[in-house]
Amino acid sequence: MQLSFPIAQPEPQDIETGRLLFAGETDFVKGVVAMDGMPPDDRLEVCFAGRSNVGKSTLINALTGRKALARASNTPGRTQEINFFTCGESHYLVDLPGYGYANAPVKTVEKWQRLLKAYLSGRASLRRAFVLIDTRHGVKAVDEEIMSLLDRSAVTFQVVMTKADKVKESEREAILTQVRGAIAKHPAAYPEMILTSSEKGLGIDVLRAVIATLV
Repeated sequence: MQLSFPIAQPEPQDIETGRLLFAGETDFVKGVVAMDGMPPDDRLEVCFAGRSNVGKSTLINALTGRKALARASNTPGRTQEINFFTCGESHYLVDLPGYGYANAPVKTVEKWQRLLKAYLSGRASLRRAFVLIDTRHGVKAVDEEIMSLLDRSAVTFQVVMTKADKVKESEREAILTQVRGAIAKHPAAYPEMILTSSEKGLGIDVLRAVIATLV
């Protein structure tokens, strides 16, 4: 049976829980290039995955209200490490290297991919991966690859549509239908999508609420 993957709509109390979590201190911890450099897995952890230049860093900045917390760049492949950020005293936010096209040597990209696979399969405190999909483009082959990797790693993932303000509402539904069809094939997919625009603030409170209410 295929899931409908509706747009997430948290309860008001969950929105408030999310606001309170992200009102706390948020700090960069470290950038990791190997599994032995990971910080202790002593707090709940969520990670953000997506094609290069899909807007991961910009979304993290919007979530935390810190304009320069995560380094954003128009250069695909700029994020070359797994970057850890604290969120309050209870969470880690994790910015993963962009996958797919990257402006880097092939060997470097392969190293990132190995690290990504090791992280997803070996991080006990990871509760959910957020797979970012550009609303202008929908699901691409490289997105299917990361979703399949999450399936194999038994990591629940939830799709976050970015840059939703860049698509006319009349055209958006066709793209969302394409995305729903693509993610319905993946058993690790969580059955609600989140529609966001970091620039306009759309859906930021929803994503905060989802993160804050994970257990």
